[in-house]
Amino acid sequence: MRTPGRTTRLLTVAGVLALLLPLLAGCSGHRADTGGVITLRFQSLAWQKESVDATKALVEEWNAGHPAVQVQYVQGSWDTVHDQLLTAFEGGEAPDVIHDASDDLADFAYGGRLADLNALLPERLKRDIPARSWGTTTFGTGVYGVPFLQEPRVLIANTKLLESSGVRVPTVEQPWSWAEFSQVAKRLSGAGRYGVAWPLKEPVSATLNLGLGAGGRLFTRDAGGKAKVEFTAEDAVVPTTIAAQVNADHSAARATLGMGGSDTLPGFFGGKYAMVPLGFSYRQQIARQAPPGFAWTVLPAPAGGSGLDQGVSPQTLSVAEDSPHKKEAAAFIDFLLTPAHMVRLARGDWMLPTGTDALKDPALHTTEGGWATGAALAPYLRPAPAQSVRGYPEWKDKVATPSLQEYYSGAIDTGELRKRLVQDGNRVLARYQR
Repeated sequence: MRTPGRTTRLLTVAGVLALLLPLLAGCSGHRADTGGVITLRFQSLAWQKESVDATKALVEEWNAGHPAVQVQYVQGSWDTVHDQLLTAFEGGEAPDVIHDASDDLADFAYGGRLADLNALLPERLKRDIPARSWGTTTFGTGVYGVPFLQEPRVLIANTKLLESSGVRVPTVEQPWSWAEFSQVAKRLSGAGRYGVAWPLKEPVSATLNLGLGAGGRLFTRDAGGKAKVEFTAEDAVVPTTIAAQVNADHSAARATLGMGGSDTLPGFFGGKYAMVPLGFSYRQQIARQAPPGFAWTVLPAPAGGSGLDQGVSPQTLSVAEDSPHKKEAAAFIDFLLTPAHMVRLARGDWMLPTGTDALKDPALHTTEGGWATGAALAPYLRPAPAQSVRGYPEWKDKVATPSLQEYYSGAIDTGELRKRLVQDGNRVLARYQR
């Protein structure tokens, strides 16, 4: 993202610079307060219309009730947030309140870019969010973000195809095992149709987070607390299942491996795929885009040796360490995350709130749209395996993503996958833990 602050550094005409200095101050996250009014910059990553509308409405409500502390809404993007924040921190232009995901926080937290919220957050908020959720934003002894929205991965299924196949329909109480899921996918395949479509353009989080239920962890720590990669039999359950569905059973569509979740929906609506594993929030697109009369249902993901556990990386709200108004920024976060407001944000994003009180809201327990299934999975959501690992973004981009993509396509076998994830991966992590 290119800001006026960086653009003006290319100019050499003193007169032009003088004219632009006020603009530079306005662009900075640490702008001068005027007239006794504090201005906080809040960078939001909300992108669905309902989510953007809900977030902007809450900002307006805050501003109406807090004339001395005004919040400026700044639109960010999930696609570029990590690099954009890196640049903003280096340039002293970070927003006061930062919307991100917990798996993106480790390097910023350890690097001193985010404020420790332990002494800034009210006890109400600390008690309302379960310890397992706080674990996603705790690094060392500090808490560097408030986890507020989360989504399990679920199976979205074509109701007509599912019922006509005669297979057992899973519930949260009696889910499919991974072996049964494979058998069901084969039963649902045939006549130009695939039992399942795995959208794995970004394969790492799906593989790691679903692997948690199979007993996989992938990342461990030695006696000195340093993270390292291991690839056990439990870690192999999910990737070997997917690879077999694509390359051996042909019950999973090879063409969807390079797709994002949204890309699979036309084929799903057209009956080409009977099931699609997706994040819970994709229900919004399905509800809006499904053709008239198309019936769909939400099923829990398969269970493994650790039951229905799966890893999540909740959406988070953090405060920049360089912000001169940390107390006011934390108060704004507390306002956004009262139970009623958290429900509004969750419904706007079609996700689950982390807050215990918000999760009790009847609107999140209706069978329509699969809300009840998602809410029933909330107790099984755990911190994603790579949550506190320094160097994870580089490991994911340079090692895990290309290796898993090749593995799922059949280009390499399980032994080569293990070698790359472990040997190449540990070389990356070692650079961050010297």
